[in-house]
Amino acid sequence: MSTQPLAEEDADDDRPLTDQLFEQLSEAIVAGTFAAGAKLSEPRLAAQYGVSRGPVREAIRRLEERRLVTRTPRQGVRVVVPTPEDALELFTIREVLEGLAARQAAENALDSEIDALRAMLAHHREALSQPDAMVYWQATANSDFHFMVARIGRNQHLFDLLCGEYYTLFRLFRMRHRIVPGRAQRALTEHERIVDAIADRDAELAEMLMRRHIASARAGLLASPA
Repeated sequence: MSTQPLAEEDADDDRPLTDQLFEQLSEAIVAGTFAAGAKLSEPRLAAQYGVSRGPVREAIRRLEERRLVTRTPRQGVRVVVPTPEDALELFTIREVLEGLAARQAAENALDSEIDALRAMLAHHREALSQPDAMVYWQATANSDFHFMVARIGRNQHLFDLLCGEYYTLFRLFRMRHRIVPGRAQRALTEHERIVDAIADRDAELAEMLMRRHIASARAGLLASPA
């Protein structure tokens, strides 16, 4: 995870500085650059990213809203420490919401969008076939199977929940889940079956397969020593 000053790294990015900083801090937390429980210091982050403390303060406030950091008296702001209870609650929510997203994708997806899903998964399979491939890492929204399924379901409120408020927190748990032995290949196979159901316009099957996929991920995460 890069920590170059934003002025150098994102010269062509016309988004507000706070948005850029929030994204970089979110990615650093998901990737583990800022470890669970690590303290985030406004002065240190401002110096590290070459910005004033104002954008840092606003970015941290947004991290709090997304439940990626916690603020406590005398301890300041720290990266969230996920618990098994957190995982159970969040994956239960995911199972319901993503099952609905898959159902609506089967009902609403264009043929071109199904082709795009298949192309994405072909790329994922190729990446996982490499000798040094150990994890199923979907680094960005544009390469994220679940993000795309939610988008092509064409339910804006559902999309906002899955890919807005909870998205980064879901990715944080998925990042920890990547170390479960054998899970990457199984997850990819499950994704392919979900796409087959979407392509067949079988909304009931797409929802069932997605819910089963999330339930399997939840079980694997809770059983993992990590």
